[in-house]
Amino acid sequence: MLKIAYHPIYKHHLPDGHRFPMLKYELLPQQLLHEGTCIPANFFEPHFPDDDHILAAHDAIYYQDLVNLAIPPKEARKIGFPLSKELVMRERIIADGTIKGCDFALQHGIAMNIAGGTHHAYSGRAEAFCMLNDQAIGAHYLLRHRNLNRILIVDLDVHQGNGTAEIFQDNASVFTFSIHGKSNYPFKKEESDLDIPLEKGTNDDTYLTLLKDTLPELIATVRPDFVFYLCGVDVLESDKLGTLSLTLEGCKERDRFVLQTCYDASIPIQCSMGGGYSPEIKVIVEAHANTFRLAQVIYT
Repeated sequence: MLKIAYHPIYKHHLPDGHRFPMLKYELLPQQLLHEGTCIPANFFEPHFPDDDHILAAHDAIYYQDLVNLAIPPKEARKIGFPLSKELVMRERIIADGTIKGCDFALQHGIAMNIAGGTHHAYSGRAEAFCMLNDQAIGAHYLLRHRNLNRILIVDLDVHQGNGTAEIFQDNASVFTFSIHGKSNYPFKKEESDLDIPLEKGTNDDTYLTLLKDTLPELIATVRPDFVFYLCGVDVLESDKLGTLSLTLEGCKERDRFVLQTCYDASIPIQCSMGGGYSPEIKVIVEAHANTFRLAQVIYT
């Protein structure tokens, strides 16, 4: 059975001007239940993870400062959200959703997190709405506690996973792969194991051809025991923070190809949702819902 991490704190309400990005976390599970794609049994509620799991990916001093709300103001401003106890709680619970999702994926082939994809979080600092790097934490969990040897992170958010690249820059057990907008934030990129930066306006055909030419060969070369997939929908042409021009159907085909490729290769996969900032919330929810619909079809 497809297992999906969701906690009410995912829809944590922020001051005016910050609420819109959080709205999808409330609407997406409602949509999946309403249309019958999912039933309540598909969802599980994460809690606080063991701090040791977080500290495998993050600097201890940084993490303690975060938990104690002691991040220096200049650094705290880089988060983009007002720093609060509830926001840090939310980030820790999201990380637990991905950790538990790793075990569900090992059992069922796939697991998903309604939130997550916090790939701008570095080992020792927060950045761009990201404080704890959920998939980096999950990867360390699998290496340390589930005896896996090789992990592939497929980051298809429109923004490069700079924090993820930094965390694993000297770790040969984790291969980081990012397709992203060349002109998108972060403007100073880190170096992933494989980066494919795309020009402004890249369309479905160009994007999908690159992905389909690259991913199977990468899997054959890396031979991962596990795949993390960051499936941000900010690749859409309508996205106000993105520079690419994918259609809803192109984004859906992207997800179908990644999931089907992992399914055919019998590689467990954990998916975190990542970004989505189109002006119409219904577009964001529909694009994310497509990922869950595909997972139900492919893995049932």
